[in-house]
Amino acid sequence: MTAPATEAVQARGIEKSYGEWPVLWNLDLSVPWGQTLVLFGANGAGKTTLLRILATHVRPDEGSIAVAGHNLRTRPDEVRRRIGVVGHRSLLYDDMTCRENLVYYARLFGLKDHKPRVDEVLEKVGLSNRADHRVRTLSNGMQKRAAIARAILHQPDVLLLDEPEGGLDLESVSILGTLLAEWTDAGRSVIMTTHDLDLGLSWGHQAGVLRGGKVHLQDNNDSSGITGSNIRQAVAEALKGC
Repeated sequence: MTAPATEAVQARGIEKSYGEWPVLWNLDLSVPWGQTLVLFGANGAGKTTLLRILATHVRPDEGSIAVAGHNLRTRPDEVRRRIGVVGHRSLLYDDMTCRENLVYYARLFGLKDHKPRVDEVLEKVGLSNRADHRVRTLSNGMQKRAAIARAILHQPDVLLLDEPEGGLDLESVSILGTLLAEWTDAGRSVIMTTHDLDLGLSWGHQAGVLRGGKVHLQDNNDSSGITGSNIRQAVAEALKGC
């Protein structure tokens, strides 16, 4: 039996350029099990590019990545089974209902006896009463909730979230925060990007700033945790340099 990977995500020497424009270079990243890494950075810093690489949507020019111990370059299908992704597109079919979308993805994921799981995730994101509404009739915030339900449906090891709070109302943000806390309490991991400093620091176990093509992790020695004043100041100062 293969021993479990010591890190949820491990990236070494990642480089990515678009034409002559370098976005990421010599980037290293490690995310332990049971933790949320929150990434901050200016627009165009490469946050979305990094998440798309981790999601197997974009191939890096150089470097190696392992997700749950599986090499992204040689075993991309295994990586895809172990990640859930929420990006700027919902990846939902507008003319299908929330339930129909989730049943469709459950079958793609090969979930057996998927109906109870579909009901469970709809309840978890507060969409039980909208389960049979077509996606195109829902508000942007509720569509985002449905996208989150799709991402967690197969209980992946790692969630990749690109500004997941965008378009959410206060109730939806609270639901998402509770979900992420439960996710990491169960030993799974999360990498998310955000521009909301307060929200990111309240949700994260680690904070990093993507600047100059690399992730700069901000150390926290404050006993009050990631929301301590020292790390808040460190992140704010790092963002000024973006």
